[in-house]
Amino acid sequence: MHFASGVVRPPYEANSVYLQVTSGCSHNACRFCTYYKDAPFRDSPVNEIKEDLAELKSYGVVFDRIFLQGADPFLLSFHKLKRIAELIHEYLPFVKTIGGYGRVESIRNKTVEQLKELKALGYSGIVFGVESGDEVILKRMNKGYHASEIVPQLSKLDEAGMAYEVIFLSGLGGKGYGLDHARKTAEVFSQIHPDRIMIAGLTIFPDTPLMKDILTGDFVEATEKERVEEITEFLKNLKNDTLIDATNASIITRIYGHIPEQKQEMLDHLQSIYQTYGEDGLREARDSLKVI
Repeated sequence: MHFASGVVRPPYEANSVYLQVTSGCSHNACRFCTYYKDAPFRDSPVNEIKEDLAELKSYGVVFDRIFLQGADPFLLSFHKLKRIAELIHEYLPFVKTIGGYGRVESIRNKTVEQLKELKALGYSGIVFGVESGDEVILKRMNKGYHASEIVPQLSKLDEAGMAYEVIFLSGLGGKGYGLDHARKTAEVFSQIHPDRIMIAGLTIFPDTPLMKDILTGDFVEATEKERVEEITEFLKNLKNDTLIDATNASIITRIYGHIPEQKQEMLDHLQSIYQTYGEDGLREARDSLKVI
């Protein structure tokens, strides 16, 4: 199999099979990210994809889902994504759905009709690392798109009926900015219809621009209390009917459930976690993530 870097996937895609169709990240400039620094962005040649599909076929194992590898394989053109799906169904006719990561701008080059066709070919559960709906934070973290683009682009998926997920990265605003970040992001997310909202927690890694900001004092991490308050405010302001999934390894205060019906239960659980472990206990747990 052709893998330019390690497999990256959400926790719930653990049982999926992985197929690389792009390497690296087309943006590769977010101030907090280290995932794809070892691999320059490129499309996988069709011959490599065919070789990998032939290898998967040779295993003789039946599976339902393929999760495409690369930071944003959904950035590929409609025609290339269509060709990839056709090859998957040719080599592995038992595969029912195809997932992968995308960025907000991955949808710009696709019409609603094209998205409907991709859905019919099996594309479903595309994960968009939106992270924030706050223009100040998107600019500061160099995400590469504007808050005003999120709803128009992701609404195309709603219109096409294609299932998708979005990520909210708590702590991204740093100390003193969590509540504003939560409210602005919840306002944006409440205008779209993701099947799942994943909540991850900002973890500072060495050799990132954000670590340099910390060392110079230009960025100060949120306290654990602020992080709990931020997620609480985010949930309170969400108006979606969706699944909340805060079970990523980067999250210390883990919650999982549907809103609106389980919203209060999750809010109560967040408060219980903080009351049980306190600032020091949660900080110790968070610091342990940096050695993973």
